Amino acid sequence: MNANIWVIDDDDSIRWVLERALNRAGLDVRGFESADSAWSALEAGDNPDTILADVRMPGLNGLDFLARLREQPDPPPVIIMTAFSDLESAVSAYQTGAFEYLPKPFDLEEAVGLVQRALQARRESLSSGSAAESAAPTALIGEAPAMQELFRAIGRLSRSNITVLVNGESGTGKELVARALHQHSPRASQPLIALNTAAIPKDLLESELFGHERGAFTGASQGRKGRFEQADGGTLFLDEIGDMPFDLQTRLLRVLSDGTFYRVGGHTPIRVDVRIIAATHQNLEDRVAAGLFREDLFHRLNVIRIQVPALRDRPEDIPLLVRHFMQEAARDLGVDAKVMRPEVMAELQAMRWPGNVRQLENTCRWLTVMASGREVHLEDLPPELRTQPARTGSTQEGPAQPAHDWTSDLAEQARAHWRTGSRDLLSVVQPQFERTLILEALNVTDGHRQQAAALLGWGRNTLTRKIQELGLDQPETH
Repeated sequence: MNANIWVIDDDDSIRWVLERALNRAGLDVRGFESADSAWSALEAGDNPDTILADVRMPGLNGLDFLARLREQPDPPPVIIMTAFSDLESAVSAYQTGAFEYLPKPFDLEEAVGLVQRALQARRESLSSGSAAESAAPTALIGEAPAMQELFRAIGRLSRSNITVLVNGESGTGKELVARALHQHSPRASQPLIALNTAAIPKDLLESELFGHERGAFTGASQGRKGRFEQADGGTLFLDEIGDMPFDLQTRLLRVLSDGTFYRVGGHTPIRVDVRIIAATHQNLEDRVAAGLFREDLFHRLNVIRIQVPALRDRPEDIPLLVRHFMQEAARDLGVDAKVMRPEVMAELQAMRWPGNVRQLENTCRWLTVMASGREVHLEDLPPELRTQPARTGSTQEGPAQPAHDWTSDLAEQARAHWRTGSRDLLSVVQPQFERTLILEALNVTDGHRQQAAALLGWGRNTLTRKIQELGLDQPETH
């Protein structure tokens, strides 16, 4: 007997394409245009093996449907679909008990694979559960696959107090990740205390972390709590942990081991309950190999590791981030938000952004102040950006070279075509044009269709259809 899959979505086209794809995979599918009608079917005794449900629908929404379903004995796994692919949607889905979170637009192969994994989990165990409640919004923004995976990781950790190590280049938003982890944890009502270990002089860092007693050193006229005591019951975020002096690493290891420490100059042990989230832009394995970081401390911190992607690896998120930062800057400065011309947005997406999201945010603030008109033109960009090498170009430093004017070549070819008396030029040129761009995008991405589609501004399904139409089918790189 085939597995029974329910698809709940008020969008007829979504139901139709999912039903066809799942049928081809040998699964029985039943579609519902509302969660209310699906709930009526459940009450009538129908029992699906897996459910795909949209978040936003008239009447009962997907998350409320899921919450109600989770109160029933042996509920089937539910995959939550949403066009609102952001951190809050992902966390809410996991916290309500979703098996997985599927942002729209999705790849049909991915959706079918997800359903099959849910069915496998259902077969292996008829009970499961996950996560807690959404808190204040953060500026973690992104629809790129790497950001969706980051949101999923935060969602999966939302009921945990486990130690997390956040890796990522400077400016990628590691502190935002730490704040999101705290805000979506059982400790959300308790303090989050942050300390950049690279920004504190070595001789003051011990006192900053552990506090000191009166008279512990010259100028210590009264006792002071350190960051560990301030964070008791909550979370301590240690940024740039790779720069911590070696002797302080030993003291930190002791606190992580037994939860106790002494203030500087103190003789009474202090016990704290603190969750540690550490972050670094460095490779700690290399620091360990070089004798600069304790191996035992590394293993204490490296319980769960989260990688924050560099901005150059998610150019499709730049328009979202630009709109957010331009609106934020305009609000702070009390002016109207400026708008990027399409060619400016394309230029921003092509840049390497060595300073990552922080550099992009600063650029948006600069443009809000310095660009003269309501629209931002290429000549409005800061001078240092206009000479920055392109993201996909040469890695050598230096000003970007102007692109060859291919439009004049195209115009000449068009005139030559028409001189022969031929007509219907677009029907000849357009397939050649698309074929050239598709092959080049696949070449640049080593055959990865998802990445190639992003470069072309298409969804993966559109690229697959074009490849088939143009006879370009080739084995895909996974």
